Amino acid sequence: MIVDCHAHFAPEVMFAKLAKVNAKFPNIELFSQDGKYRLAFAGREPTRPVMPRLRETQERFDWMDREKLEFQVCGGWLDAFGYELPPEEGEAWARFTNETLLEAVQDEKRLFPLATVPLQDGDLAARVLQDAIKDGARGVMIGTQPRGVGLGKPDGLDDDHLKSFWAAASELEAAVFIHPEYDTLDQRVTAYDMVNAVARINDLTTGVARIVYGGVLSKNPGAKVIVATGGAALPYALGRMMRHHNLHPEDMADPQEEFSRLYFDTIVFEPDTLDYLVSKVGADKVMLGSDWPFPIGDFEPRKVVEAANLSDADRASVLGGNAARIFGLGI
Repeated sequence: MIVDCHAHFAPEVMFAKLAKVNAKFPNIELFSQDGKYRLAFAGREPTRPVMPRLRETQERFDWMDREKLEFQVCGGWLDAFGYELPPEEGEAWARFTNETLLEAVQDEKRLFPLATVPLQDGDLAARVLQDAIKDGARGVMIGTQPRGVGLGKPDGLDDDHLKSFWAAASELEAAVFIHPEYDTLDQRVTAYDMVNAVARINDLTTGVARIVYGGVLSKNPGAKVIVATGGAALPYALGRMMRHHNLHPEDMADPQEEFSRLYFDTIVFEPDTLDYLVSKVGADKVMLGSDWPFPIGDFEPRKVVEAANLSDADRASVLGGNAARIFGLGI
């Protein structure tokens, strides 16, 4: 049983239906030309083009067959989560995208969907999560910046406005996959296209550090929180985070305790890096991931797991057993 726990899917049906109901979303613009799509939210610049491989399944399945991947857990596309929208429109958009994703995978036995939620409003996010899980989602994928990228808000995933969302995730024992945003505000990362190589690591490290220091995980122990890209810099920086906590223990939660509650994917590319991650967190906390269909992802995801210094039992857990358990796949 081989499960890719980190992939993305924004199905063609979503854009076809949006073209018919776009008037219901006054702060979303759909640009369509020659079969290509872009979106714009709340008057901001349009997104990157929605690549064909993100929208279809045949090339996805051909690749999965070549790489001997049996199943895939699919979240949406972070650029299209719509955290910049007014809360009620954000809720409607999240429900629309969840409905179209569920529709697209209902006859695809190899794909398991992750919902999106309107993080700009924690109460609405909780309700959307509850309904999405009831409708068949295997958890939720969220970004690191709950008000949207670059809107001048200091909010993190530990912010008070998200308490009800985290409480709902805990009560549902839901999988919550945290994914970095596409953030180019630090202009240094525009050189060498470091927004993918470096900026996403910085964004994810900061985003998850907020929930670690905020004690979100111990306050909501039922939530199963998965961190993309092997945990970004967190496994390496844990000692420094502990040092900071020791200097100011009254101001923050114990990072070691919070870190021990996290799960991680394998997108680290190097076997010795994966060995280090497993040594820090245990093989039961790590799951195969690819980031399909994005070029920065790992298109030979089994390779790093098979080259790592793992026992046969641990390798089987990382390749699929852990994901089946954490996402409740029933396979």
